[in-house]
Amino acid sequence: MIDVQSQKDLRGISIQKVGIKDLNWPIVVMDRENKTQTTIAKITAAAELKGDIRGTHMSRFIEAIDELKVVGPKEIEKLLDRIKEKLNSEKAYIRFDFPYFINKRTPVTGTLSPLKVDCYFEAEKDQKFDLKVGVIVPVHTLCPCSKEISEYGAHNQRAYVTIEVRMKKFMWIEELVEIAEASASCPLYSILKRPDEKWVTERAYQNPRFVEDLLREVVLKIKEDGRIKWYKVFVESIESIHNHNAFAYIEGEITK
Repeated sequence: MIDVQSQKDLRGISIQKVGIKDLNWPIVVMDRENKTQTTIAKITAAAELKGDIRGTHMSRFIEAIDELKVVGPKEIEKLLDRIKEKLNSEKAYIRFDFPYFINKRTPVTGTLSPLKVDCYFEAEKDQKFDLKVGVIVPVHTLCPCSKEISEYGAHNQRAYVTIEVRMKKFMWIEELVEIAEASASCPLYSILKRPDEKWVTERAYQNPRFVEDLLREVVLKIKEDGRIKWYKVFVESIESIHNHNAFAYIEGEITK
């Protein structure tokens, strides 16, 4: 059969990324507690296309992904090498967006339940391999100003902490989640018995955080860790008494 995609193109325009998007695919990721965890990812994969080639072979992305057994740093780099080879490209790109579940015990009754954290791996490779790992962690915040000016109580809300990092050394997803939770007024739990709810409420009241406070606490912990060389942190507070949300953002390099 005629290979239409491989026909010569005379327009001379190279394409930086061409590929597939929103591919739902089962994957296995590394899990600190259970070694591995099976989940479903939404995948974007792309490659650079030379200016003299008409099109890319979309099925070859899926063929390369289908060979993936476990999604980890080394495996992602090998996947990008396969994409480059199969598509005769100088550069390849991949992104996995997936839910990840962490088993957590409540602080008083010890009730065990899974907490869903949205995660992503984003990587590309030409001569060098570049991998970014991201987590989006739901947490609890209580407003310091509201606490200070009110005779009793304080408004509180859910917030989301997005941490994206380039690593010097391997870190578990759970470790990034713990950085976010330790920086908030209080962590979240899927199940709360009454003694747990009392603890969470009081813990948040004793530990108020502006969105700026939460961001700065996360950055301090990232800088202290020693395994991270670049970071991006975005905190969004889903405001409970305002008709808008609040956010704070920062990114930076760690040179030491």
